[in-house]
This record gives sequence, structure tokens and C-alpha cells, in this order.
Amino acid sequence: MTPPPSTSRTYDAVIVGGGHNGLAAAAYLARAGRSVLVLERLDHTGGAAVSTKPFAGVDARLSRYSYLVSLLPKKIVRDLGLDFRVRARTVSSYTPVERAGRPTGLLVGGGERRTRESFARLTGSQREYDAWQRFYAMTGHVAQRVFPTLTEPLPTRDELRRRVDDETAWRALFEEPVGVAIEEHFDDDLVRGVALTDALIGTFADAHDPSLAQNRCFLYHVIGGGTGAWDVPVGGMGALTDALADAARAAGAVLATGHEAVRIEADGHGAEVTFRSADGEGVAAARHVLVNASPRELAALTGDAPPAPAEGAQLKVNMLLTRLPRLRDPDADPREAFAGTFHIAEGYEQLAAAHARAAAGELPAAPPSEIYCHSLTDPTILGPGPAAKGMHTLTLFGLHTPARLFARDNDAVRAELLKSTLAQLDAHLAEPLADCLATDADGRPCIEARSPLDLERDLGLPGGNIFHRELSWPHAQEGTGHWGVETGRARVLLCGAGAVRGGGVSGVPGHNAAMAVLDGTTG
Repeated sequence: MTPPPSTSRTYDAVIVGGGHNGLAAAAYLARAGRSVLVLERLDHTGGAAVSTKPFAGVDARLSRYSYLVSLLPKKIVRDLGLDFRVRARTVSSYTPVERAGRPTGLLVGGGERRTRESFARLTGSQREYDAWQRFYAMTGHVAQRVFPTLTEPLPTRDELRRRVDDETAWRALFEEPVGVAIEEHFDDDLVRGVALTDALIGTFADAHDPSLAQNRCFLYHVIGGGTGAWDVPVGGMGALTDALADAARAAGAVLATGHEAVRIEADGHGAEVTFRSADGEGVAAARHVLVNASPRELAALTGDAPPAPAEGAQLKVNMLLTRLPRLRDPDADPREAFAGTFHIAEGYEQLAAAHARAAAGELPAAPPSEIYCHSLTDPTILGPGPAAKGMHTLTLFGLHTPARLFARDNDAVRAELLKSTLAQLDAHLAEPLADCLATDADGRPCIEARSPLDLERDLGLPGGNIFHRELSWPHAQEGTGHWGVETGRARVLLCGAGAVRGGGVSGVPGHNAAMAVLDGTTG
């Protein structure tokens, strides 16, 4: 725990929560000369964007929860002078499949020629590759137009539509279920599934869900950086939050870990935040309060009616291997296949079947998931010992596993799901994954799994939802305010993932909340 903050002064801003968005807001405000206090419940900052050594006696720092970077604007890195870098993956994805009794797969990446040849080998023609090029040219155009608006005042829907300036793309992504566009472009089931996965990360929805929750998720996954590329954080995700914390402290912000905010009282002119620590209870006065927590937690702190319940829908698994497993596909090099996103049981019909089964209250018979290997792109996360032995990390993200499925017995359901998920992976391997798992200092396999309920318990994510609630459209709607961070209380702002244009590791809500304070639009 850090030393207690001074409560005899009024801070320009008290920030509740020291996740990456709260730290970004703190750094911006402190650099602008404002006095800032950050109250963090845990004994460390970083929230879900941290690097840890989860396996006893093993020198490997894994991005334990959040793990890839796409939505973080370079503007924020430049503005705050962050010592932080990302590295591009050499391969976008590899998807194994069995066709006509023969193991094969689809490689996207490694150069235009190899990708085109992989499509032709899988589908028997150039048609699907040409359709892939057209589809992602469309999303790329939208990315170029939409991504820069994330750190600007919130545009209206009509303004964003004019900015996109492509009615076909607008209809496909903003008005019709994304399944329509995917089915119009692609014929092959596997290709359709690979395209759809970006719409389902942490989002429990069908390709044709009328709510368009899948469209919003898809949009955020294809606009990052104006290209949609997902990069590896050098040094692990904790390198970003460490850099943000350093920037905030260097600018004069006070970061108080071990301090849990329990109440916010605001009268439109200022606010008081009551907190608890090992030293007892205290009160910090502030001109503005920025809440880097979920909308549910904001409501609990202010005493307002809670929002609709949120629900996460993912299984997160971290592993350390003695070696990468060999694949049944003779044309697949494990160092390429696992460098990008390795899709498992994510054909289009498989995804639909998994969703239908989970919606009926049962675990998917063939759980869909995707894997990537951080250490192939960034070996610095491995200590000298593991690196010399050729060890590698694997991160698995499972889809269509809503929190409700774990309610009857979290531990038992998690174990059952992990077993069936790894069985789907083993079906494409030439050797069992279990034979490749490293062991920790106590002789236990280096594998850990986290359900939505675990994420709720460990990180305070409502229902284990990695976005805090359903993702929003990146444009104004009724009550969203000038920056998308405003709440129903003057001078109290939401700077977490639940803000408009929140979700993912982006720093965008933190930036926007700081801008709302600095431009005086909060009162």
C-alpha cells in the first residue's frame, strides 16, 4: 500500500480506479497542471492490463487478462511520452480444418502470395481470396474514417455516416446484422467463421442478432489504429500500464494503492469521495471525480439505480509450454500457426451451433476458441532460463461461454469446459498439448483458466464482462454528452470501458474524460 493521500486539500480530480484508463486520465490532467489523486483498491495499478508471473518458480511474465493492442491511439502514446512499443505479428491467423479426410488449414499472413495460395488450396479457387480482399478493403476504409474520431468530441450518427462516406459499408456494419455481409461475400464455411470471430470476442451473440451487439463488437475489432491490426505489447501488457503510471507520477499525480472508494457525493459544484484503507476511512474532496470502473460500480458509489446487468462470455486460459506442439497439417509450421490467431472450432456453422447450445443453458459441444503465442513475437517476456530451453507461452480465449453457465458450480464447469476446449485443439495436433505443458516449481502443469465469474471476483468486472457492458456505437445517442464520458451527475465522469467508445485496451475513455475536464464542458 502506498502512503495515504493528503485529505486536507481539494484535488482538481480524484480518479476512482487505477486501471489503464484511469492512469491515462491522471497523466493528461497532471501534465495540464491539475492536482490529481488516484484511488486504487488493489495493491497495484493496471487493472486488467497487467503482466504477472502466474506459475510458481517460472520466470515468465504473461499478459494475464488483456493481451493484445489495437485500439490504443498513437496520439496518446505521443502526448504522454510513454516508453511503450508494440510489435506486429508476422501472421494474422491460421485455422486448421479437416477436408475430405485430410488435415489442412487456412493461413492469413506471411505475404500476399502465400495467403492467396492458402485460400486456393483450401477452397479450390481464387474466389474466396478475392472476396476476402474486397471485404477487408471495405472494413479498412471504415477504420481509416472512424478511428481518428475516437479521441475527438463525440460525433452525431449523421456526422459519422458522412465521415464514413460509403453507404454500402455503413449498411453492412451499422444497420444490418454483420452476418448478412459475411454471407454475401463468402461461400466457404471456414472463411465465413474466421471473418465472424471478430464480432464475438467477449460478446454473446449470433451472426444475425437483431440487437447488432455483434456488429458493435466487430466494428471495434476492425478499426484499431485505422487498419484493424492487432499487435503484441513489447514486455507484456503490464509495460503499458507501468508506463502510464510512471507518466502520471512524473507529472505530479498521487497514486494511492490499497485505497478503496466506497462512496461519491456530488452537488454539482464539487464532490467528495469516501475511501477505506488499512489506516481506516478517509474523505478526499475534488472538483471533478472520474470513475475508472464499471457503470454498475459507479451506480453503487453514487447510490443511483444500477444499469441493466452485464454478462461476460469468455474462457481465458494462460499456458507455458516446453515446446510448441506439432500440427497434423503437414504444410503448417507451428512457429507460424501460433504466431497469429489460431482459430479452433470456429467454422461458421460451428459458431452458430455453439451459440445455440449455450443459449439453451448448456456448454457448447465443440467449444470455439482462439490461441496466440506472445513469445514468438516478443521473447522478452521469458526469462533467460525459459528462453534458453525454447519455452513458449500460449494464450487461449474461448467464445460463447456466458457467465450463466458457470453459476451452478464455477470450478466444476470451468474444469469441464477447459477439458473439452483443449480436446478441440488436440484434434488438430500431432501430439497432445498435455505433453508440451511445462511444470512449475511444485510440479504442477503450467496452465490456468479463468471464467467470467473469476474475472468478476478478481477484477470487479460486472458478470465478468471484459467491456463492462455491451459495447456502444462510436457516435452520440440520447444522453451520451459531448465526449461520451458524462454521467447524470455534474462533475462526475465515467472514464472506464463502459463509457461510450470504451472497451479494449485503448486509453480512449481516459483521454476523453480528461479532455472533458480540461475544456470545461462538465460544468
